[in-house]
Amino acid sequence: MKQTYFTPGPAELYPTFYQHLQTALDEQIGSISHRSQRFRDIYRYTDEQLRTLLSVPASHAILFTGSASEIWERILLNCVEHESFHLVNGSFSRKFYDYAKALHKYAHLAEKPFGEGFDYADVEVPEYAELVCVTHNETSSGVQMRTPEIHKLKRKFNKKLFAVDMVSSAPYPDLDFSVIDSAFFSVQKAFGMPAGLGVWIVNDKCLEKAERLQRYEGCVIGAHHTLPVLWKNYQTFETPATPNVLGIYLLGKIAEDFNAIGIDALRRQTEEKARMLYKFLDSSDSYEPFVKEERHRSQTVVVAKTKKPSAEVISAVKQAGMVIGSGYGKFKESQIRIANFPATSAEQVSDLISELKKLA
Repeated sequence: MKQTYFTPGPAELYPTFYQHLQTALDEQIGSISHRSQRFRDIYRYTDEQLRTLLSVPASHAILFTGSASEIWERILLNCVEHESFHLVNGSFSRKFYDYAKALHKYAHLAEKPFGEGFDYADVEVPEYAELVCVTHNETSSGVQMRTPEIHKLKRKFNKKLFAVDMVSSAPYPDLDFSVIDSAFFSVQKAFGMPAGLGVWIVNDKCLEKAERLQRYEGCVIGAHHTLPVLWKNYQTFETPATPNVLGIYLLGKIAEDFNAIGIDALRRQTEEKARMLYKFLDSSDSYEPFVKEERHRSQTVVVAKTKKPSAEVISAVKQAGMVIGSGYGKFKESQIRIANFPATSAEQVSDLISELKKLA
């Protein structure tokens, strides 16, 4: 039986992925040189489609890495000389902080309990922090920080560089890139692709910081694909080393499909499916939303507490042809996580709700 994946990553492949993959194979995309005009055309096209989809201005480059986790390190090395500041409310926002500590940065954090979110008024950025690290959507706990709150925080601390993790929510968040310096995601979640490609949207202010740090004696901004090197290659739509050419091609095609639907329509569809899921959870005796505050509830990763052991729920749902995620870390046995990405339709979400009701 073919399964429908509601897992938070890797997730369900976008319906047009198969068609685009076949075209890529037919055109031997996996064999072309990353120094060829064919690749430069692919990079340029994907760049154009993502700019349209996410409203990315000319001040920002769109760069490719192996993963979003790699981008954590690239950002910290290139944009922080001494101090970073991290909003932590789950396992992945904490890992960003842990990377900073591992790189011997003086890392500050403001931390909320698992399942609670941040508002603009909660946050005071330390005076000497150079970079503020914000997670729009915490995959582990199902918590989001609304984009207006992120924008207000940046405007208050506008001399700081801001980096936004939107790994499990892009392209849903309507980030204002005239305000935000950097954001990043990976493709195996809401873009409905296999893993293996990170996307780093980064502005000229971050580049200026990296170039300044590079000139300091004893300051290391990395050996593998520093921001100045990535940016220099980007000017001709190339990469320093051989990238995931197939992934870049497929991302461009899926971004084109998203643009054909329209980002406003995609966001409305995401919110409607999230409403369906939360309405069910709020009315159920067997499940309840983990995140109590509605304004902090993720629209793209819905986390629910289960009365039965979550493994029983996951197993029963799988028998009906649907795969959902378990809780994260210590919540593995008591929670489920349901991804709400563009690859799954409202009808499929409705079918999942019906199966969950049967287990009540």
